[in-house]
Order: sequence, then structure tokens, then C-alpha cells
Amino acid sequence: MGLEQKPLSTLHEKASYDVADFDVPTGREEEWRFTPLRRLRGLHNGTAQDGGKVLLEVEAAPEVTVESVGRDDERIGRAHVPADRVSAQAWTSFTQATVVTVPKETAASVPTVLRLRGEDASAAAYGHTTVVLEPFAEATVVLAHRGSATYADNVEFVVGDGARLSVISLQDWADDGVHVSHQHARLGRDARFVSHNVSLGGDVVRISPSVSYEGPGGDAELYGVYFADGGQHLEHRLLVDHAVPHCRSRVDYRGALQDRDAHVVWIGDVIIRAEAEGTDTYELNRNLVLTDGTRVDSVPNLEILTGEVAGAGHASASGRLDDEHLFYLQARGISFDEARRMVVRGFLGQLIERIEVAEVREKVREAIEAELDRGAAR
Repeated sequence: MGLEQKPLSTLHEKASYDVADFDVPTGREEEWRFTPLRRLRGLHNGTAQDGGKVLLEVEAAPEVTVESVGRDDERIGRAHVPADRVSAQAWTSFTQATVVTVPKETAASVPTVLRLRGEDASAAAYGHTTVVLEPFAEATVVLAHRGSATYADNVEFVVGDGARLSVISLQDWADDGVHVSHQHARLGRDARFVSHNVSLGGDVVRISPSVSYEGPGGDAELYGVYFADGGQHLEHRLLVDHAVPHCRSRVDYRGALQDRDAHVVWIGDVIIRAEAEGTDTYELNRNLVLTDGTRVDSVPNLEILTGEVAGAGHASASGRLDDEHLFYLQARGISFDEARRMVVRGFLGQLIERIEVAEVREKVREAIEAELDRGAAR
């Protein structure tokens, strides 16, 4: 489990389970230059005080097995090798891992929900979750985060041949929450993976979803919705690594931000290796700026090492509410505040509607409305 070199991308050039293989970030590195390191409470440099508590409540589908296992369980750590120091620190520091298993050719009748609740943000907590779908299984898994915490974790999704997994990760932390997470999906032949990352709460949230393929026919769709208020830092860093032929990926992340010092970051990396002929990929990020004093950093990166692709593209756009849209609505007797709400609802609603769990979908809608209420009250 030593250092692995990954020379293709400068953003993902190392992988190791050992914290010592990664230098302490200074903020000048490309992968850390947007992150407010001082606000990570030592998760990045080893000075974080241990003893934090993040409690887990499980509501599992009857067909699904959920276990709490030790570090020596052979099922954990096989799909994902940490690619930065915080991820390696989380791997080194966790004591108990959660393993979710969906048996072969089994379709879970209801979603399996893992509720993680932070009890104390003054000390750090670490976690590890592995979700295994055996061949031709189908399931939906919800990861719901709330409460006060300083938390770093790794999440592995192992999607077997012909299996179907939908994941919803909701970051709804209290105002003092700090969360740094890596979420890696490894897809087998003809496997399908759909993820929704919804980031609403917390002081600093940095989520790094990634996808790799083990056989042709893999299909990944990664969606994200976020809303940042004044002082919040919400960061999403994606990597889709196409290393086998005839696989597909789609990425669509959308966010809104309001009030001074609200900061959102989206980094989208897609690598199409020389052997990945027939790849079909597209990534998109859009951000809606509602007030002055905010900051958006959106960087799509597409690295293509073969000329034989079915399709490849990316796009990024950030801007204010369209005055013409608002004028059109106001000219029909709709107030400015309601017109603003309608535009934001439409902008984010296209992705919220894709969330297949009704309870989560409604919770996200309510949270967006609460954000708009706060904006209107100022």
C-alpha cells in the first residue's frame, strides 16, 4: 500500500494510504488553492484534535445488509486509494467502517438511509463507508449529514457487473460544520451509477466525487445542487477516469450563492486514456449569483489521449439573474421577490426533480425556499 504515481493528470498525480506520502498543503498547490485551509481545523496538517463524535443511524431496506466492521475487513479500501492528505488521514484514523451489501440479482424495495449526525465540532472525527452491489443488483442509498462536526471520510461505491446504484448525499450541516469527503465509484461491465450531491449547510464543505471503470458499458451520471450563504465555502471536485472503452459519463452541477464572502468552487476533471476508445462524456457547471460580494471558481478540465471518442465536451457559466427574465415576469404583475424565486426554482429545480427519493426531494425544495427567505429578508 505504498505510493502510486499517476502521471496523466497534474491534479491527481499521487495515490497512497500513507499520510506521510503527501506533503502538508500550503494553499499554493493546484488542488488546494481554492480551499480555506485555516478553516479546516487541522484536518489537512495533522493538528486536528481527536475525539469528535459523528453518530450513525441506519434505516436499511430488508434486502440489504449493513455491518459495522473493523479496519481489517477485506472489503474496505479496495476500490479507492486516497489521492490527497486529508483522505489519507481519514483512512489512517477511522476505527469502525460501515459496509452496505446488496446481494447478487437483488433489487432493494426501498432506499437504504445512513444518517450521520455530528455532536461536537471542537474535535475531529473520521469515517469510512463501503457500499457493495453484487452483479445485477439494484439499490438506492441516501447519506444524510447534519449536526455540528469536524469530519473527514472516504466513501466507496463498488458497483458490480450489470448492477444499478443511485446515491444521494445530503450535506445539511449546522453553521459550524466542516466536512471533507472523498466519494469513489468503481463500475463493472455494463454497470450504472447515478449520484446526487446536495450541499446546503456547513461552514466549509469539500466533496470529491470520482468514478473509474473496470469494464465496457459503464454509465455514470453525477449531479449536484448547492446554495451558499455569506461566509460559506462549498467546494466540489470531480474526477471521471475513462480507462476502458465504450463507457459513458455525464456531469451536471448547479449552484446559487448570495451575500458577502459566499464562495463556491467546482472543479471537473475528465480523463480519457489512450485505451478508452468510444468514450462518450460531457460535463457542465452553472452558477447563479444573486448578490454582490460573492465568489465563484469553476474550472472544467478535459484530458483526451485518444482520437477515437464518441463525444467529449464541457461547459461552465456563472452569472447574475437575467434582467430580461425578471422584467418579463414583473411586467405581468409578479413582484420582484417572487420573480427572483421563480427563476432560482427553475434553475435548480431541473436537477432537484431528478432526485428519486420523494422525502429527500421535498427536503431540498424546502431548504432552497428557506435560503431564498433569508435572502429576501436582508
